[in-house]
Amino acid sequence: MPMARIIAFVNQKGGVGKTTTTVNVASYLALSGAKVLLVDVDPQANATSNLGIDPRQLERGLYDIIIGQKAITEALFQTEVKQLHIAPSTPSLAGASVELVNMEQREYRLDTAIQSVQMYYDYILIDCPPSLGLLTVNALVASREVIIPVQCEYFALEGLSQLLQTIQLVQQNLQENLRVTGAVVTMFDRRNKLSQEVLSEMQQHFPYHIFQSIIPRNVKLAEAPSHGKPIALYDKRSRGSRAYKELADEIAKLHV
Repeated sequence: MPMARIIAFVNQKGGVGKTTTTVNVASYLALSGAKVLLVDVDPQANATSNLGIDPRQLERGLYDIIIGQKAITEALFQTEVKQLHIAPSTPSLAGASVELVNMEQREYRLDTAIQSVQMYYDYILIDCPPSLGLLTVNALVASREVIIPVQCEYFALEGLSQLLQTIQLVQQNLQENLRVTGAVVTMFDRRNKLSQEVLSEMQQHFPYHIFQSIIPRNVKLAEAPSHGKPIALYDKRSRGSRAYKELADEIAKLHV
């Protein structure tokens, strides 16, 4: 039986469109007929609220899974998107990175949980926190692929070398099957010369694949999370929605 493609969306910089990308790619993959699980590993729980679930109202979530109090099957929720489940984050997840320090197999906690359900899904997408701490390491160890959202801004490439170095360390010491699938350019403004320059610099210096689908700056994309909906349900005709559908299709066609 084929196992799920497990993809971590990672960038230690905040505000690069990482959660927006994870949520909307997950939604479009599910709408295309795939069975998808989104795992929210960010204590800010933005992916959880973006899919219409209030993390403050939850009695169970990823924290309980990682510290071993519950099986992952006890903390999965159906979202408004058919065939898209979420393992949600809750505010208590912020404490997990401290508690993990002294736990046995601390880097493998999420991997162990995900292995128990991966045969039920076509894709498992992991939204990582904006840091390179133990929660992100858990996400990388649990994954087989990494996609890096990169914002079109002046310091876009700064910090990428540190992230790639962390990924390399995980490959060498914890998860030899981990591969960088590529980077996706986000918040692109074609009227802005800087956006063009950042894209050009990425194409010259980024050592991995860069997705052809480029995510534009888009008001509807910015509005959708406050309504608890992915862009496909909020405004599927918007430019941002079309871009994420193209990206999801591009990811689906890539066989890593």
